[in-house]
Formats: sequence, structure tokens, C-alpha cells
Amino acid sequence: MQTHAAIDPAHLIDTSGELLDLVRSTTPLVHCITNAVVTNFTANALLAIGAAPAMVDLVGEAGPFATVASGLLVNLGTPQPEQRAAAREAVAAARQAGTPWVLDPVAIGALPIRTELAHDLAELRPAAIRGNASEILALAGVGAGGRGVDAADETDAAAGPAAALARRTGAVVAVSGPVDLLTDGTTTVRLANGDALLTRVTGGGCALGAVVAAFLGAARGTATGALEAVVAAHLAYTVAAERAADGAAGPGSFAVRFLDALAAVEASELRALARVSTGALLGAAA
Repeated sequence: MQTHAAIDPAHLIDTSGELLDLVRSTTPLVHCITNAVVTNFTANALLAIGAAPAMVDLVGEAGPFATVASGLLVNLGTPQPEQRAAAREAVAAARQAGTPWVLDPVAIGALPIRTELAHDLAELRPAAIRGNASEILALAGVGAGGRGVDAADETDAAAGPAAALARRTGAVVAVSGPVDLLTDGTTTVRLANGDALLTRVTGGGCALGAVVAAFLGAARGTATGALEAVVAAHLAYTVAAERAADGAAGPGSFAVRFLDALAAVEASELRALARVSTGALLGAAA
């Protein structure tokens, strides 16, 4: 995990635009082991942003595919037995191949099977962990979790535990909320972009995990660190959400407009609309 004594928000915004362009020019292949409810929306979000989705979740195929993918998403929303085994197989192969992978511990805490799996996988060096505050608190061992996208925990309440989780696992930890909080265990970044309509579309959060995997995959082999890549994915995604919400009549029209906005968002818009702040860690202990 890279550490950063200080990161200028302007640097993060500029790097975000560069990575958005890089995603479009390289079309990273994103291996998704994700939940049945959001598969279609996730694939379409990846296509819209400029990546290539592959929903490969069979034992015997997941491992080999993870070695050739640019990035891997493991989302625990509907953890059926074969998918759980495929996730373990894919993560092991990704680690061996150096493929960056993202863990989305959907609704962990109150549900024992996914909670155990999430804790096991978190120790296998994900490049990023993305969830809402309740999910991150549960994975950090300081909350019950279990409420999924309806979680009520405030983002800042998870700041200290998220940083501790980042230091323990080596991952960049992203806590989604009205203001997203991202940390590598040393630096805290807050992004105030986005729109509440994202929370009213199934897959609005889950697809973000796949986009994070796309940006990490595009950044692989460059001088860009994981924190910058995760910030870039969030910024492109949430700025697109703002543009989609402008004129949307409700969740249905927003969902369609959001895919269009992901396809159209440009680096210049990130520079113009980004609301990014950085600072020292708000508490190192969970």
C-alpha cells in the first residue's frame, strides 16, 4: 500500500481526468463476480464508462479468467455456494497474477455466511474495499452491519475504523455516503459529489465497485497509486450521477440518463465540478 504525507486536491482531480481518458483508451477487462440483482446494470455501467465487463463466476473458470483480466470485482450481495467458491478461486489467482481486485462486502454483519467470507477475503490483500458505513464498520469489527444499502451509520463515524482496516489489509477503503470518504490508512479524501437518486436504483452502489476495478486495472503498471485510482473512479461516477439527475423525473429516467452520463463524462467536467478535500486522518484507532 502506498502512503501519502499530503495530496493536493488539484492533483487528485487532474489525475482523475487522466485516468478517465486512460480507461477509455485501454478498455480494461473487468472480471465481475457479483450479485444476481445487479449483473445487468453493472455490465452496462462498465460498458458506458469505457471498460469491458465479463461475468465469470463458475468454479474452474473464475481462477483462469482472473489471471488475464485487468481487474476483478468480488461482490457478496447474493453469495450462492458455487459463487463463493468461485470468488475464493478468483482471488487466489488474481493475487498470483498481480491483478488488482475489489471487495464489496454487501450487507455483512448480521448475515453469517457472507460475513465469514468477507473477513476471509479481506485478509487476501484486496486493492480496494468499497461499502457503506455499516458494512465497513462490520468488516472492521466495530459494528453489527447487515442493513446493506439502507445503512444509517454516518460516513465520518467510520473514518477511524476504515483507516485501521486499510492499514491491516493494505487496501484503499472507500466508505460511500452523502460525502464519500476514502482512505489508505494515512490520508483521508472526501468527495462531496453525487446525487441521492443513486440510492434509489438497484445496483447504484454495486456498479461503482466494478468501475473502481476498471480504474485500478487501467492504472496498473503506471506511476498512479491505488488511492488516486479509487478517487478517480468515484469522481467520474458521482459527477456523472449529478449530470444524470439534472432533469431526471425520478429513479427510472435517472437510471437511463446515468448510463448516458457515464459514457459522456469528460475530464474537463471533473475539473469543473469536483468537490474534493483531503486531510489528516480523523482517528487512527477503531
